[in-house]
Amino acid sequence: MALFDLPLEALRGYRPEVEEPDDLDTFWDDVLTRSRAASAPLLSLERIDNALSLVTTWDVTFAGHDGTPVRAWYNRPADAQGDLPVVVEYIGYGGGRGEPLERLAWAAAGYAHLLMDTRGQGSGWGAGGHTADPAGSGPAVPGVMTRGIESPHTAYLTRLLTDAVRAVDTARALPGVDGRVAVTGGSQGGGLALGAAGLVPDVDALLTDVPFLTHMRRAVDLTDADPYQEIVRYLAVHRDLEEQTFATLAYVDALHLGRRATAPALFSVALRDTICPPSTVFAAHNLYGEVSGTAPEREIIVYPYNQHEGGGPTQQRRQLEWLRERW
Repeated sequence: MALFDLPLEALRGYRPEVEEPDDLDTFWDDVLTRSRAASAPLLSLERIDNALSLVTTWDVTFAGHDGTPVRAWYNRPADAQGDLPVVVEYIGYGGGRGEPLERLAWAAAGYAHLLMDTRGQGSGWGAGGHTADPAGSGPAVPGVMTRGIESPHTAYLTRLLTDAVRAVDTARALPGVDGRVAVTGGSQGGGLALGAAGLVPDVDALLTDVPFLTHMRRAVDLTDADPYQEIVRYLAVHRDLEEQTFATLAYVDALHLGRRATAPALFSVALRDTICPPSTVFAAHNLYGEVSGTAPEREIIVYPYNQHEGGGPTQQRRQLEWLRERW
């Protein structure tokens, strides 16, 4: 793929005008208060045989949006004696938590690791997911981007971001953790991590790779790729719902939520990424934490010749080194 977005120099200075809903903070305060009131975060914790000698795994069920159950894996180094900081990881679009042995880097590096399943997904790639999305939806195109798009109160993405916040609450309630929490993920997982960092501003670190769900109005206009094209196909049929659709998406745009974050952050971006266009990632980075009043530390790693795979294992190594310097 050739370069298609703004030049790198322009990307580094790209700070779009932000059109947030006036009641964005009130909306999320209400959603999270209601979900937290519905249940304590940790619903069940069962140690399982993962067929590994060096990592111990628990099957976790926690209370997500409005108390509905969400599954997760909790991994720890098998020889760990004391309490550990925990890394909460979110998954890319269409994937599920799979098998507990699929993502071992954080436990191998000495951290506790909570991998959140993704409600209603987990059948697009990998080894599957185990969490249903029990909420209904009006007319929608295949995928999840337009489920419940009629209102932020019914939007699938509201439920998913709430799950991401409750995963942080759950991480703090697990046995064997010391209170420090980092949030991480790539693509959809990166957007959820960014959103969670804004909605739980006392998390300790954010590591977000080629994040999806940021600066979504621009992304819809800029890329022909899914998942953003789900919104295009929806509006090609529901021609009179453009204003309503983008009004809903404004509540769940991780660009807006990330402006409230306070944690030090490591971003990555790929300049040939047609799924999450570079300007949408740079916008999230450049505006990160700007309304929190804290000017959090932030850094962005640029991969000029990569597409949506981004930095791959090179970036994972950078993340491990970056977090080790802080913890």
